[in-house]
Amino acid sequence: MRFLADESCDFAIVRALRAAGHDVRTVRDARPAMSDDEVIAWASREDRIVIAEDKDFGYLVHVSAAASGGVLLVRFPASSRSTMPQRVCEAVRQLGERLRGAFVVVQPGRVRIARRRAPP
Repeated sequence: MRFLADESCDFAIVRALRAAGHDVRTVRDARPAMSDDEVIAWASREDRIVIAEDKDFGYLVHVSAAASGGVLLVRFPASSRSTMPQRVCEAVRQLGERLRGAFVVVQPGRVRIARRRAPP
C-alpha cells in the first residue's frame, strides 16, 4: 500500500511499514511544516493513505469533507508506544484495501473504522 506519513507520525511506524514492503513517503523528508490541508491534498493526488497522530485530520475528513484516499490516525499513550509500530502494521495487514477512503483509528487493543459520509 501507499502511505504519506504526516510530521506527527512517529518514524518507528514509517520504518515498520517500509520493512513490511509498503511505499511510505514522509512530509518530514519532502516539505516540513506543510499544512494539514496540503498533506491531505498531496496524499489524494498520489493515491496515498495519510498516517498521522494529529486529530485535526478527523476534522478535515469528516467536517470539512476534504477529499481523501484515507486516513490512519494513531492514538497511543506513552505507556504503550513500544507496541505502536507492530499494531499499526497488524491493522494495515488485517484491513488491507478497506483502508482506502476510510478514517481508521488505531489504539492499543482497538481499531475503529469510519467511512466518510457522502455530501448532501
